[in-house]
Amino acid sequence: MWGRHYWGGGRRPSWTPGGDGAGAGGVVVMFAWLSSQERHVRSYVELYAAHGWACLVCHSDFLTLFFPEKAAMLADRVIGELVKVLKITPVPVVFASFSGGPKGCTYKVLQLIERRCEGQLSLDEYQLVRDCLCGQMYDSSPVDFVSDLGTRFLLDPSVLKMSEPPRVLSWMTKGIASGLDILFINKFEEQRKDYWETLYSSVHFGPILILCSEDDQLATYSVVQNFGQHLLELGGDVNLIKWHSSPHVGIDNLELYETNEYTLVRFLQVTINFILRNTELL
Repeated sequence: MWGRHYWGGGRRPSWTPGGDGAGAGGVVVMFAWLSSQERHVRSYVELYAAHGWACLVCHSDFLTLFFPEKAAMLADRVIGELVKVLKITPVPVVFASFSGGPKGCTYKVLQLIERRCEGQLSLDEYQLVRDCLCGQMYDSSPVDFVSDLGTRFLLDPSVLKMSEPPRVLSWMTKGIASGLDILFINKFEEQRKDYWETLYSSVHFGPILILCSEDDQLATYSVVQNFGQHLLELGGDVNLIKWHSSPHVGIDNLELYETNEYTLVRFLQVTINFILRNTELL
């Protein structure tokens, strides 16, 4: 099995139809960072729940970065789980991507609902998710995966949540990455182009909130800033929040969400307003 998904805290979404969105909730699909475990994302799940939103968590694997077909299989399973809820009661959906999450799964979810690749579900089911998607968040993301960046990502202390990676893990990871470099050297650029084109094409899916740090060594500020700027040029409703210093991913970022003028609460409200204005589905 490549990657896994589950409902954070076992919570399913609820929605209050006919209102202005205040107190209502939807689903945040959280594409977590590689090497993350359920305990690492629990605080995010609880934060979303505090504002009335359920959280469908997706953990991708290291190899889904290099095998797009495996990432597509994981994406299909995530969409399938989401569809089960949306068929009962369509609710607003927000994609929240952390660190390597976009390459591990998010971009394949976007391709499936935009019909840019084939999946196992029906066209109506993909359309249902597309109709409910009303916003996106990127935290310490997107990361530009080229050459050995995947290796550096997996061995980064802020991702592993330890002062330094075990020597055995370092050897194993570098060995695997080196082998993949040899096998896929001619495909990296093709995959990279497909990845960025997909992220840019999703600009019309509601407002976009980007959270980044100037001193991030993995999701470098120049890459994230260029991403946000290009989305703006494409007509996107983009808010990019820059911190001077912040962990690549971690609990410290949660506190910064609420202390910033453009809070998570406001963003979630904006996404609800967006879908209420643009569809009669809900």
